[in-house]
Amino acid sequence: MKSSAPSPAQYLEQLPADRKKALQTVRRRLKSALPAGYTETMQYGMITYAVPLKRYPIGYLGKSDTPVPFVSLASQKNHMAIYMMCLYGRDEESFRKKYLTTGLKLDMGKCCLRFRKLEDLALDVVCEEIAAWPVQRFLEKYEAARGSGTRKPAGSVRAKSTAKTKSALAPGKSKGAFKKQNGTGAGKAKSTATKKSGKTRLPSKKTAATKKATRKG
Repeated sequence: MKSSAPSPAQYLEQLPADRKKALQTVRRRLKSALPAGYTETMQYGMITYAVPLKRYPIGYLGKSDTPVPFVSLASQKNHMAIYMMCLYGRDEESFRKKYLTTGLKLDMGKCCLRFRKLEDLALDVVCEEIAAWPVQRFLEKYEAARGSGTRKPAGSVRAKSTAKTKSALAPGKSKGAFKKQNGTGAGKAKSTATKKSGKTRLPSKKTAATKKATRKG
């Protein structure tokens, strides 16, 4: 559940007693495991440990007012959750294997580890993973992931061509200008009009007489 609490302490105070106690423990352990350089804040209604803007002024997804989140802690409607932004790809696979060796059930989505009670959470494994991600290593992975998402999508060339066509038919440009631009002229339009009428245009009397006089000469 998204909270409007301005600080982690106030966030915890709003929770039911059982969840408050569980998340207080998780928070304390996370803070102990975090490598130096991360800062605790409230972000997206959750307790978050992020890369300070002073260290990475570009910000999250290019937003210069939003620090890049590393780990977030939240109380949701039906469960509690730890969001670990370092976990995707091979790192997630490795984490899953370590977690399952504890014998505890793993309830995990994309970078999101869910649990209902503190006893359901392999907190030692979580803290071990977090401790393995200094700020620099995490930023390198974050930037690599961002870079892989900047490729031109399939069909971009076709889209560009379509854009040119739309530009040619933009306000201020006539269809005639568009035909001229694309190698089609009035001659083609005239021929089309003749076909539609179903009539063959005959030369005028004056033109026929001129041709006859020329042949006699």
